[in-house]
Amino acid sequence: MLFRDLVDVFDSLESTASRLEMTDYLAEFFSRVDCEDIDKIVYLTQGKLFPDFYPEKLGIADKLLLKALAFTSGIRDSEVQETWLREGDPGIVAREVFGKKKQTALFSKELTLDRVHSNLVRIARAEGSGSQDLKMKLLADILHDATPDEAKYLARIVTGRMRLGVAAATAVDALSQAFGGKEHKPEVERAFNISSDLGLVARTLCSEGLNGLSNLQVRVGSPIRAMLAERLSSPEEILEKLGGTAAFEYKYDGVRVQAHISKEEIKLFSRRLEDLTPQFPDVVSDLRKAFKGSETIVEGECVPIDMNTGEMLPFQEVSHRRGRKYGLEDAIEEYPVRIFLFDCLYLDGEDLTEHPLSTRRKALEGIIDQGNAARLSEMRVLDNPQEVVSFFNRALQDGCEGLMAKSIGEGSVYRAGARGFLWIKYKKEYRSEMTDTVDLVAVGAFAGRGRRGGVYGALLMATYNDEEDRFETVCKLGSGFDDEFLAALPGLLEPYKEGEKHRHVESKMDADFWFEPSLVLEVLGSEISLSPIHTTAFSRIREGAGLAIRFPRFTGKVREDKGPREATSSEELEAMYRQQLKRVES
Repeated sequence: MLFRDLVDVFDSLESTASRLEMTDYLAEFFSRVDCEDIDKIVYLTQGKLFPDFYPEKLGIADKLLLKALAFTSGIRDSEVQETWLREGDPGIVAREVFGKKKQTALFSKELTLDRVHSNLVRIARAEGSGSQDLKMKLLADILHDATPDEAKYLARIVTGRMRLGVAAATAVDALSQAFGGKEHKPEVERAFNISSDLGLVARTLCSEGLNGLSNLQVRVGSPIRAMLAERLSSPEEILEKLGGTAAFEYKYDGVRVQAHISKEEIKLFSRRLEDLTPQFPDVVSDLRKAFKGSETIVEGECVPIDMNTGEMLPFQEVSHRRGRKYGLEDAIEEYPVRIFLFDCLYLDGEDLTEHPLSTRRKALEGIIDQGNAARLSEMRVLDNPQEVVSFFNRALQDGCEGLMAKSIGEGSVYRAGARGFLWIKYKKEYRSEMTDTVDLVAVGAFAGRGRRGGVYGALLMATYNDEEDRFETVCKLGSGFDDEFLAALPGLLEPYKEGEKHRHVESKMDADFWFEPSLVLEVLGSEISLSPIHTTAFSRIREGAGLAIRFPRFTGKVREDKGPREATSSEELEAMYRQQLKRVES
């Protein structure tokens, strides 16, 4: 298969913001490609080479890309740099530079998908002494034979900025449509949610059909996509929703992890499927001591602890452990954590995700030897609102965010990758003011003035509309930033800078700078109000008005554990507003 055939599809995807059109383009393409290529195509369409939980990443630095572009095109370094400063998009820069290409190859060959993929894999796996030179050589090799349009997408792929906006849900829809019809989406979705490998699902569908999906089973080493919760505002509502009785457990303020334990090794994955194992060797050791079975997949929360008092500390403390390559031993001593386990998804060959919560909890209790190292979450089965409030207050006193309420009925299965009312967050009661935090996505920024001259003065924040796959603005965020965070903010957002509003962003405001939705921040406001200029839940409550958060303030928590499509949803904020309104009226 020629790489240009895939580039043509990329161009079609980039030309539309319609999720339905994207699905149709992909479905038609998937239905006619060779099965040996389809997994590569699925990964590349999302700007990846492997599933999220694989350690190999591309992430070539902009400086190395610009050097490769200049070398292979014959254009002066200064001219390439000037184009970069003007455009900011690595793909546009590559296309423009190769449009002026001065060197004509005597023996150039058309790029094939296999050749491109092979070189990119070798780039991702290059490490150690001489790795930068090898990456440069491998990238130049495929750029040498690339057309301007091919160079555009090669540059985007290697820098991790694909910008097609193809979410996993869109790819799932397209695969369902291509191999069996839309009515089979649940089977495709289930296979993806328990394997977290969309390329594997695609290859299985292509070569074995829908029946082949039954061979994709939960297994140690392949993370399961996390089950998510809805939220309600009172014990009465929660109990009514869950049939009068529910399991209430502490909602810990830490890093959610999924631990895959076997006799050979233990792997820890984040809710974003990142491998956290190197960052938490102490947790690995604690789990090894506590586990009494052969192999299992369990979920828990890594919570920072004051070892002198035993008290739980805020989330920010454990964030000091994230992403460290050096000084980890000192960080472990300075920022100790304890893991609190709350679910068992697989045990000694048996998939427990289709079993009710009571079965999973019993299994968890039977395999963990509780001590100071690893513990089970604090949980009680309650049916009385007053008892729920009492347990809630105790959770707050113990340093937790609130409670999680979980269904204990026969249908209380683990719905991997899904959000629903089998699990409900209960953090604070909503009064006329907004007393619960939300997780919002930065989609734009405004130039700073006065003391903030030269940095971003405020961010344009958005919720996520999962039905339309778009990000809807909800506030301008300028409070709660300390000088250190303000100084770091341009660097955090630089990889996602766009020359114009991202096509998956719905905004009536004109920001000075635009970003691909990526950075998620925790925000607290005074209340939720109607707004003619923000687009969250637009016209759903009042025609011509959306929802806005008044007086928003950054809490200091960067949600590294959440992707942009895991941020607070527009529907969730609408429900919070309606509950707030109900309390004001009563």
